[in-house]
Amino acid sequence: MLRVLISDPLSEEGIRPLLESEDIEPVIAPSLSHEDLLREISTSHALIVRSQTQVTRELIEHAPHLKIIGRAGVGVDNIDLDAATERGIIVVNAPDGNTISTAEHTMAMLMSLARNIPQAYHQLQQKKWERKKFVGVELKGKTLGIVGFGRIGNEVAQRAKGHRMNVIAFDPFLNEEKAEKAGVKHGELEDVLKQADFLTVHTPLIEATRHLINKESIQLMKPGARILNCARGGIIEEEALFEAIKSGRIAGAALDVFEEEPAIDHPLLSLPEVIATPHLGASTVEAQENVATDVCYDVMELLRGGTVKNPVNMPSVSSEMMDKLSPYFQLSEKLGGFLSRLSEGTLERVNVYYSGDLLDVDTMPLTRIAVKGILQRHMGDRVNDVNAFRTAKDKGIIINEQKSTSTKGFTNLIRVEIETDHEKRSVAGTLLNGLGARIVQLDQYSIDVVPDGHLIVIHHMDQPGAIGRVGSLLAEHTINIATMQVGRTNIGGEAVMVLTVDKEVEVDCHQKLAGINDIKQVQCLTL
Repeated sequence: MLRVLISDPLSEEGIRPLLESEDIEPVIAPSLSHEDLLREISTSHALIVRSQTQVTRELIEHAPHLKIIGRAGVGVDNIDLDAATERGIIVVNAPDGNTISTAEHTMAMLMSLARNIPQAYHQLQQKKWERKKFVGVELKGKTLGIVGFGRIGNEVAQRAKGHRMNVIAFDPFLNEEKAEKAGVKHGELEDVLKQADFLTVHTPLIEATRHLINKESIQLMKPGARILNCARGGIIEEEALFEAIKSGRIAGAALDVFEEEPAIDHPLLSLPEVIATPHLGASTVEAQENVATDVCYDVMELLRGGTVKNPVNMPSVSSEMMDKLSPYFQLSEKLGGFLSRLSEGTLERVNVYYSGDLLDVDTMPLTRIAVKGILQRHMGDRVNDVNAFRTAKDKGIIINEQKSTSTKGFTNLIRVEIETDHEKRSVAGTLLNGLGARIVQLDQYSIDVVPDGHLIVIHHMDQPGAIGRVGSLLAEHTINIATMQVGRTNIGGEAVMVLTVDKEVEVDCHQKLAGINDIKQVQCLTL
């Protein structure tokens, strides 16, 4: 049974796919002590958390069987991504599950901030009727500045436009064309700060965004502007915000998150211009179910040998793109594995070339898998789809990816090239319609080989009798030849012979093959 530890409270309906799985044992154990958590993780194949459990390097090092960590939410601040990546553990989240919930909460906070709704309600509870004290502002015609224009930022923008607000957005991956398509104005961070009547942040909390809105940023804003944070605590420098509100430069703030939570006695909460909620952005019945379900399906898919939809420590691939790429996954890995077993010397560079049908797709996942196939020769299962690039980088190996219109007559072609301190080798492969993967070129030689099973690669001189002598010797060792391909560039020169055989070649047979006249090199491998 595959053991999945759920160490934070999750929606029971959301984890129902796990509960109903016959091949998975869900262990629901929220609020474990540190010692109990270390014990439970030591036998678990997967871990699912929200924001309570801190998935530290120590915890990961105590999990020898762990293959995947699922975060039932968007942010992964509580997970040591570097430690997980180094161990080859996939981290997934649920980026779509709480998008609508958080966007709607942002709009609720925006309107409450504009109209002083929480403050007015609090006064009514104290049996006070003070209408003049709570005069607000309209949203119509005001400018909403959005910092971070991902899924949630975009959803907020569409709702703000419904209130006839002007929207200007900044995001490192947003350009004029994308902004125009979304119906918003594109600006640099400084432009957004200067123009916003209301400023809302929707970025992850990383080193580049920590205290992104600080004393200097606030000085660029309009006097009387208002600030919202329903994303991550720490994006806004709270001390600077406190001083700006106290001085009157900023008219108010709406906060759902804080740098340290729970924020019971936070100085910002003492200011009447501040409204706050206790991290409720994703706290709807629908969102809780959605994020749990999304993560559960990714966890189950990975444990059963499939591909995840929402990886955090490796690039995400859309379902449409996955449909185009998945037929090439095995070919890419086989090409990398085949070539690495033929090359000699210290690996310095890997070049991967794509052409044909692969010109117009994101081939980075294929490159990652090819690199994995190469590195596994020496590292085995310690390198996988997740940590292949990280491992290559740590070892000083340069990875290049290029695309070309030259297909050499094939509908699609992948060529993997290895450069070592000793030599340069290359292999090319394709998918033949109805026939599957084929190796069609080895270095300068054209061949046609199925990249599977036991193979013998023989470099020899193109002389009469060479093939016959090889066949006779293999027969003496009761090794049956399934297929044989010979490639040459000119008559009587150097040539290559690639055979697929029915069983592994023993050392004695290998040595005798290498001793045959006109044979320069024999390499035996299994794919």
